[in-house]
Amino acid sequence: MVNAIVQAESKQLMQWLGEVPDPEIPVLSIVDLGIVRDVQWRDDTCVVTITPTYSGCPAMREITEDIRTVLARYGVDDVEVVTQLAPAWTTDWMTERGRTALGAYGIAAPTQRAIDISGISRRVDAPVVACPLCGSRNTRMLSAFGSTACKALYRCGDCREPFDYFKAH
Repeated sequence: MVNAIVQAESKQLMQWLGEVPDPEIPVLSIVDLGIVRDVQWRDDTCVVTITPTYSGCPAMREITEDIRTVLARYGVDDVEVVTQLAPAWTTDWMTERGRTALGAYGIAAPTQRAIDISGISRRVDAPVVACPLCGSRNTRMLSAFGSTACKALYRCGDCREPFDYFKAH
């Protein structure tokens, strides 16, 4: 019975953490982005373990404060945020809801897995990416880097609009 209560509490905490937006792409929550790795209680302290999208991420301080703010709103005042660097974050951890939100925001979600079941990266440098604006697959990469290093810049051959592609990594 205690385990079921702990699981229910963890599920509720994850729902609350789903209200914390990613500072760079606010349509994604930190849960949908996949950076929340674990939530558990240690005595009266809620311990939230997060993995940054890269080790030097400048938004980690803001994310940590946002975690504390959202949980305090629900009465969870004693919060410890732990940063875990290994294993390194991967776009494979993004939720389907997060991928859908990216597309609705005009950013194409990763089309490839960063690591396949064999553990070997088999990514293509310029994958075929559907345009998030019109759905056409008649697209081409213009630049390996878009608005940030984790995105590539593509253009649709049908609607002619440029868009970012969130690269698998």
